[in-house]
Amino acid sequence: MHIRKYDFDYARRHFLEKTARGLGGAGVLTSLWPELSSAGDATNAYPEELLSIEAYTKGRVKVGDVVDADNVELIQDLLDPVTFQQISQDQRKIFIQPEVQDIETMYPPYFLDATLRNQGQAMFDDVGNVRTKDGKRWIGGIPFPDVQNGNQAIANITLSWGRHDSALYATQAVTVHPDGAEKYEYDWVWAEQQVAGLVHPKESGPYLADYDDLSRMQVIWFTHTQDVRGHAFLSHWKYDQRDVPKLWGYLPTMKRVRRFPANQRFEPYMPGMNLFLSDAWASGDPMLTWGNYKIIHRGPFLGSTHFQWTPENENWRPPLVGGAQDKTYFHVGKSLIPEVIVFEGEPVGYPKSPVSKRRIYMDARNMGPGMAVTFDRNGEVWKAAEGGGGLAKSDTKELLTSDGRAEWSWWWAMSHDIQKNVVSRLHHAETCRGNGVSALDPDEDVVSEYMTKTALQRLGF
Repeated sequence: MHIRKYDFDYARRHFLEKTARGLGGAGVLTSLWPELSSAGDATNAYPEELLSIEAYTKGRVKVGDVVDADNVELIQDLLDPVTFQQISQDQRKIFIQPEVQDIETMYPPYFLDATLRNQGQAMFDDVGNVRTKDGKRWIGGIPFPDVQNGNQAIANITLSWGRHDSALYATQAVTVHPDGAEKYEYDWVWAEQQVAGLVHPKESGPYLADYDDLSRMQVIWFTHTQDVRGHAFLSHWKYDQRDVPKLWGYLPTMKRVRRFPANQRFEPYMPGMNLFLSDAWASGDPMLTWGNYKIIHRGPFLGSTHFQWTPENENWRPPLVGGAQDKTYFHVGKSLIPEVIVFEGEPVGYPKSPVSKRRIYMDARNMGPGMAVTFDRNGEVWKAAEGGGGLAKSDTKELLTSDGRAEWSWWWAMSHDIQKNVVSRLHHAETCRGNGVSALDPDEDVVSEYMTKTALQRLGF
């Protein structure tokens, strides 16, 4: 039964006071994380107005409704400014999905197991790296599920991007210009391998052998179009988050692998794209090369945290909507999140960065970054990176883990350059042109296949 004895503005006053006083911990009626750990559900941590969009809007917006320019003002306080602008000025539409509070719908299963198992064991060392209480590298799952400050918030994103030990994401991307024309298209495979914090039961422990100083390896290789096919880039992340990752690339025109400057974090992957290395998962740089993290807001939000996988569509692509030709944005659903933690950080380790700060909207229930807004050096909004994720489960299809539970992943993302009004949209596809195939925790040696300099050259060919 939902608690009704609190007036409508009780939660608003609670969030304002908590933010103003610099208090940590999520939840309104009770602490969120203990409730999630014991009950597996967030319902009892919030009053009804934060659990139902219909209750929040006093019946003016309901599950199943479509939000467009005619009614977006009804939920303006539940959106970031960029999404509001897209809907009110550029014909974008979203639809309202049911609220879900079950913790098992918000994480990859093994990553959730590790988060529950390892809670309370994380701390920061003298320089700001996450360690266990006995001084070891982190052992898996979210290190700080009950976030108290901005440093803990960014650590929850940075230490494990995709929240799987390894993954291959076949990706299709298109950049759309203000006139609605699809000017650039690229296909690629993005692959990740965790080195510290392994969570899958097939592993003998939380660390990958022989890589004691690393936290993660990541590689991207382009498979389409013909002019970029064969380009491949590899990075090795040190565990010390003060170190910028080493970056190698294979360029078909040079027919060799070469080292790239480590500080090229704010340049497009490929011409015409809005995506930079720094943008990945809203935490594309080691967290200690940024700083001055601070929580600036807590409150309800509309986010794409459930029901985002569309296997009934061709190659899993969400439908399109909005813009000059009605195909600029993904037409996706959003549900009411009871509490997001909005925090900011600054690129203190990059004196020539074109960025002044990044603002991240993080779901307090699973620490997922559903929206990140980047500001230019003049403090003006430059780009907004929005993403959607959830279980790999629909009415017709389901992807399962090795022990039979529904898988979880990101499924789509959009990067909008507000100043140029150019949108790059990409989605996690089943396959991509050039024989790329997606896989979560694949049963293969991802490192030797994809994440050495020899592999990089092979991928390029």
